[in-house]
Amino acid sequence: MEGGGNSSSKGSGLGGLFGAGGAGYSHADLAGVPLTGMSPLSPYLSLDPKYLVQDTDEFILPTGANKTRGRFELAFFTIGGCCMTGAAFGALNGLRLGLKETQNMAWSKPRNVQILNMVTRQGALWANTLGSLALLYSAFGVIIEKTRGAEDDLNTIAAGTLTGMLYKSTGGVRGIARGGIAGLTLTGLYALYNNWEHMKGSISRQSL
Repeated sequence: MEGGGNSSSKGSGLGGLFGAGGAGYSHADLAGVPLTGMSPLSPYLSLDPKYLVQDTDEFILPTGANKTRGRFELAFFTIGGCCMTGAAFGALNGLRLGLKETQNMAWSKPRNVQILNMVTRQGALWANTLGSLALLYSAFGVIIEKTRGAEDDLNTIAAGTLTGMLYKSTGGVRGIARGGIAGLTLTGLYALYNNWEHMKGSISRQSL
């Protein structure tokens, strides 16, 4: 009897250990029991796949900030890019002019110096010209944007027209008119190119 009792107690102990036999508890009984000393499961083990789809912006913008850069932020890039473009174009033009003017000279140090001077002079001239135009255009664009309180292609066209008029203001009324027309034409073509896809979509929708 004693051996049987020991065997039964051992069996119940082993059964309780391995989840078989003995007096067990149901899941409902254990549901409210706190797991003392055990950390909860990681939320990544039961992650909903829909949260993996990124349908929002990657970066968090400050309150009141725009998703696109304003004219003031783009002014530095515009001015620097125009200066570098003018310097590169002027250097190539200076090299062409230097080779043309010294074509009757033999390859020597005086010819190399003359070509180098031409390259430097033309590079600085074109960099100064395009940089000044970019500075005027950016300044007019920022002023018009702040005045109107809106950013659209009208600001671009107005800034380009005013830039051409001011740049050619030393040529009198005729020079102002030519500069304004040139600025209006260039910025108008840029605005047309910038909105070409939108215009094509609108025309196709109207045709349907």
